[in-house]
Amino acid sequence: MYLISNREMLKKAQREGYAVPAFNVHNLETVQVVVETAAALRSPVILAGTPGTFTYAGTDYLVSICQEAAHLHDLPLALHLDHHEKLDDIRAKVTAGVRSVMIDGSHFAFEENIRTVAEVVRLCQRYDVSVEAELGRLGGQEDDLNVDSADSFFTDPAAAREFVQRTGIDSLAVAIGSAHGLYHGEPHLDFARLAEVRKAVDIPLVLHGASGIPEHMVREAIGLGICKVNVATDLKIAFADAVKSYFTEHPDANDPRKDITPGKQAMREVVEEKIRICGSEGKL
Repeated sequence: MYLISNREMLKKAQREGYAVPAFNVHNLETVQVVVETAAALRSPVILAGTPGTFTYAGTDYLVSICQEAAHLHDLPLALHLDHHEKLDDIRAKVTAGVRSVMIDGSHFAFEENIRTVAEVVRLCQRYDVSVEAELGRLGGQEDDLNVDSADSFFTDPAAAREFVQRTGIDSLAVAIGSAHGLYHGEPHLDFARLAEVRKAVDIPLVLHGASGIPEHMVREAIGLGICKVNVATDLKIAFADAVKSYFTEHPDANDPRKDITPGKQAMREVVEEKIRICGSEGKL
C-alpha cells in the first residue's frame, strides 16, 4: 500500500456530504493513533505535516512510517504537506513520495499568489499529486506560521472563482473566521460567505483551524460545502495534558513506552470524536 493524493477522497466526500478529517502528525506515535483509529472506524483520513514537522521527523522517516502504516492497515493514506511555501521544498518531498500538497501563497498579493500556486500545480500534475491552496488568510499560530489578526482577511467569493480557474487547484482553503491555535472566546464563522464561495467554485473546500470550533459549527460548515477539516491543536493539547498528568501521578516514571501511553489514548479519543463530527466513519 502506498501513499495517495487526496483528490478522489475529497471528491467522494463532496458527493456524499461529509468531510475527511486531516490530522497534523509529528512522530511515530501520532501516526499510529490516527491510522489505527481511522482503520477501526473505516474512515478515510489525511495525515498532515507542516514544514516544521518534516524538519523534526525527517522526510524519509515520515514517508516511510506513513507507508508502513498504510500497508499494515490496508488503508489508503494521504500524507499531506500543510502550509508549505517553497517550490524546491515541495519538489523534494514530492520526489520522496508525498502525493498531497498545500501550497500557501496567502501572504502574497492576489496575482503573485496565483503565479506561485500555478507553478506548484504544474509541478504536481506531472506526479498525479493533489494541490490545495488558500485564498484569504487565517490568523493565529501553527508551528512556525504566525499571522497577526490585523493581517488576516476573509475569502472573497468572486476572487475565489477566478483563483480556482487560473490555478487549476484541486481544493480551496477558505478564510471564514477560523484561526490556527487556540481561540479566545467562541469563534464566529461567516457561513453566508461560505455559501457564496460554494456557489462560486465547484471544487472541495477546506476548513483550517478547526480545533476549538464547536461541533454544531463544524457540522454546519460541512453542510455548506466543507470537505476537509484540519485538526492540530486539539491533538497536541490532549497528548500534553495526559502525559503531564501521568508524570504528576508517577514522578519517578522513566519508561517512555509507558509514559506516553496515556497521551496516545487521549489523542485516540480526539480522533474518534473528529471522525464522528466529520461524518466520515464507514466511508472507505
